[in-house]
Amino acid sequence: MTKSVAIIGTRGYPSYYGGFETAVRYLAPYLVDQGWDVDVYSRRGATKPEDARLDPRVNVRYTRGVEMKSVSTLTYGLTASLDAARRRPDVALVMNVANGYWLPILRAAGIPSLVNVDGIEWERAKWSGLGKAVFRRGAQLTARYGSNLVFDAHAIGDRWKRDFNRDGFFIPYGGDAMTPGDLDPGLVPGDYVLIVARFVPENTVPEFLEAAKIIARKHDVVIVGSSGYGGPIDDAAKLLDEQEPRVRWLGHLSDDKRLAALWQNAGAYFHGHSVGGTNPALVQAMANKAPVVARDTVYNREVLEDAGVFVQPDPAAIASAVIDLISDSAKRQRLIERGSERAESIYSWERVCASYAEALDVTRQAVAVR
Repeated sequence: MTKSVAIIGTRGYPSYYGGFETAVRYLAPYLVDQGWDVDVYSRRGATKPEDARLDPRVNVRYTRGVEMKSVSTLTYGLTASLDAARRRPDVALVMNVANGYWLPILRAAGIPSLVNVDGIEWERAKWSGLGKAVFRRGAQLTARYGSNLVFDAHAIGDRWKRDFNRDGFFIPYGGDAMTPGDLDPGLVPGDYVLIVARFVPENTVPEFLEAAKIIARKHDVVIVGSSGYGGPIDDAAKLLDEQEPRVRWLGHLSDDKRLAALWQNAGAYFHGHSVGGTNPALVQAMANKAPVVARDTVYNREVLEDAGVFVQPDPAAIASAVIDLISDSAKRQRLIERGSERAESIYSWERVCASYAEALDVTRQAVAVR
């Protein structure tokens, strides 16, 4: 008998926007291979239906929503949940606690839910006071109505146990070594610093942009990412690209081979994420043998352990750490080897997808009402 799952809360399949979307690109075809009927709720314009890697066995369902930063997740989550309630899959995989508002709809339809709670959204600097309150209330509703929960880091699970008295499955994001393309012209392997991040304050992007002015006196700097909506950090990156000959801002990249080449040839990769749990870009950097300098947080220490250099979110400290790492080839090699080992043993996509399949099976067979 075919099992069915609806995936709600991402931009869709296939999409390259962020961690949720990356996970779905790997997970949806995997579940089909395991005998699942998979519906991925999607936003028109946010997916690439012409992508050659699109698996035609995955059902892409489009619903309407309001494409604005403050309400897009809520509106698309609502329409997707209403459609799923009508179609009645065996289980729903729901991404993001903002969709906790719509879990009662799924429960009323008898659909058990597995909810990836992501990071501690209500503490992110990018949200207004109202936005933080919306996420906090969404988390409370997720704790009440979610059949089972997924935490992408043990530290996130500890926080949910303390704040909401809920346990769940530990399933991190994955990262596999990718086949690289050609390195961007003009870059020298091992002699440039790379950052890959969404442009939000808690990812330490403003501090890195200041550090880049110092780093660029000795080494090239490559900046990958954007806010997705424009804003002051994008403006600052653009200005830096124009004024500093050794700084390149590439914007958001969806070319995996180009990203792989950038990671695999970097002299140092800076990872400044501070609020989430296991970050996909960090795991991907480890899998692709980039030597990592990371902002010192409980989440980054959990993922890296002894496979990284940790710094405070200070421009001078960041610049000093990456310049020192580039100059120490033995240390770089040690970090590369340790990071690659951890990525393969803990964070491979095969392991991650298998864990999701098991958690969905458990949730599918559970009683939806707590």
